[in-house]
Amino acid sequence: MPALRGADVLARSLQRAGVRRLFSLSGNHVMSVYDAVHDGGPEIVHVRHEAAAVHMADAWGRLTGEPGVALLTGGPGHANGVSALYTALASESPLVLLSGEAPIRERHKGAFQEMRQGEMAAPVVKAAFCAQSARTLGEDLARAWRQAKFGRPGPVYLGLPSDMLEARVEEGERAVPASGAFAVSAIPLGEAAARVVLAELARASRPLVLAGPAMATDRGRAVLGALAEATGAPALCMESPRGVNDPSLGALARVMAQADLVVLLGKRLDYTLRYGQPPTLNADCRLLLLDPEPEALRQAGYALGDPARIVLAALASPFEAASTLTRLARPARSAWTTEVGAALRERPVAASAPGTPVHPAELGHAVQKEIDQAGDAVLVVDGGEFGQWAQAYVNAPTRIINGPAGAIGSALPFAIAAKLARPDASVFALLGDGTFGLHMAEFDTAVRAKLPFVAVVGNDSCWNAEHQIQLRAYGRERAHGCELLPTRYDRVAAALGGHGEHVERASELPAALSRAAGSRLPACVNVMIERLAAPTVPA
Repeated sequence: MPALRGADVLARSLQRAGVRRLFSLSGNHVMSVYDAVHDGGPEIVHVRHEAAAVHMADAWGRLTGEPGVALLTGGPGHANGVSALYTALASESPLVLLSGEAPIRERHKGAFQEMRQGEMAAPVVKAAFCAQSARTLGEDLARAWRQAKFGRPGPVYLGLPSDMLEARVEEGERAVPASGAFAVSAIPLGEAAARVVLAELARASRPLVLAGPAMATDRGRAVLGALAEATGAPALCMESPRGVNDPSLGALARVMAQADLVVLLGKRLDYTLRYGQPPTLNADCRLLLLDPEPEALRQAGYALGDPARIVLAALASPFEAASTLTRLARPARSAWTTEVGAALRERPVAASAPGTPVHPAELGHAVQKEIDQAGDAVLVVDGGEFGQWAQAYVNAPTRIINGPAGAIGSALPFAIAAKLARPDASVFALLGDGTFGLHMAEFDTAVRAKLPFVAVVGNDSCWNAEHQIQLRAYGRERAHGCELLPTRYDRVAAALGGHGEHVERASELPAALSRAAGSRLPACVNVMIERLAAPTVPA
C-alpha cells in the first residue's frame, strides 16, 4: 500500500464523503490540495473573492442538504472568508470551511501569514479546530462533516497546516475513513412528548407551528406542509432578519398576536419573535419548544421570563419531530387555518406611475411571469429594501435568501452555486445596486464556468435600507452618506463576458427579461427603480 501525502488523504476523504465540488480561491497554503484533487477528486470552482466561495458553499448546503465545502488559503485568504460564515450560521446551513494554515513546525516563530485562524472563526461557526497530523486528516474531515450536520446545522472550521498536507502517511489508504464515518444520527422526539404536543394543538383554538431556517428548504417546506395537513395547525418557516415583519409572510404579525399556542420547531425564541413578549405574542399564549440544542431551550426560558408559559421543552431534531407528529396526528381542519393562510398572502397594492422609474412591486410581477414560464426555477433574493420587495412579490419552487444574519452580498455567489446544484433549473437572483457591488466580479466566475443565470438589479442609486433609517430617525435634511451613482451594472456584466440589459420603464421589462433568460449567459438586468421603503401590511 503506497504512502500518501496528507493532501491526498484529504482529497480521497472528500471523495468518500461524496463531495463533488470545492468552492475555492487558490493560495500558497493549499496548493498541495489542488494537486491532490487533480486526478479524479472534487471539481474546484475557482472564485474571485474568498467570501464568495463561502457563500457558494452555504447555498450548496441549503440546496443539497449535504455540507458545502469551501477551500481557502491561510492568513488574509481565511480572513476574507470569515465574514460570510455568519450568514451560514444564522441560516443554519451545513458547511465545512477548510483553510490552509502556517506550518505547525513554524508556529510562534513569525511564519508566513501566521494567524490565529481558529480563534478568528470561532464566533461564527459551530466548532473550530486544527488538524495535528497528516494521518488523522480524514478523521478530522469526517468529524467536521458530522458536526456541520448534527442537530442544528451550521458551519464548521477545520484548519490545515501546510506541513501536515505535505507530510507522508505510510499505508495512506488506511487513513481514509469509511463512508459510514460521515453518517449523522438524528435526535428523535419521544412518543410521550409528541402526544403532549398533539394534545395541546387539539386543545388550542389558534395554534401556530413556527420552524427555524434549517427547514427553509424544499424538503423542509414539504415536511411542514404535511405536518399542517395532519394537525390542522398552520406551519410555516421563519428565515428573515425582519422577523414578524417578514414581507414574504404578509400579515404574520397580526395573526401571531392572536395565537393562543405556538410550537417552536427548531425556531429560536430570539429577536425575530421579539423574545415572545407582548404584543408580538399575547401574554396568555402558551409555548412548546422542540429544539436540538439544550442551549436554545435555556435561552428561550430566559428570553420569555415566565416559565409558566412553557408547556413543554424537549430535545429533538426538527425534521424528525415534524415527521413523528405527522405520523401520530389525526387529520383536522379549522377556520383558523384559512384565516392564517389569507393573512400570509396579503400584500400592499402598488404599481409604477406614468413617467417614473419602475416600482419594485411591478418589477417583481414581471420577474414572476418569467419564473412561471420557466417552470423549474430557483429564486435567490438578497437583503436591503429592494430585497424585501422582491421577497414579498416573487416566489419560486425553490428559494434562497440572505437569512436571519441580515447581511447582504450573497446573491451572486448563491446564484452560481444554485446553477451548479440544479443545472436544469432556471436561476433568478434579485438584488439591490449596493449589493451588486460586493461580488460583481463573480460574473467572471460564472462566465468561466459556463453557468447561466439572470441577475435582476433594483437600482435606486442608494444604500436604501440605511437611507430609510435616516429618514425615519433624523429627517430628510440629515440624510447623508448613502448615495450611489446610477451605475450601468448591465455594462459591468457585459464587460466580464455576460449579457446586459438596461431598463428605465416598466413597459420595457418583459422583453428585457426574456432576452436575458434566452441569452444562455450569466445576465444582468439593470432596472432603475423608485427609492421606496420596504412593503408593510397594515396590522
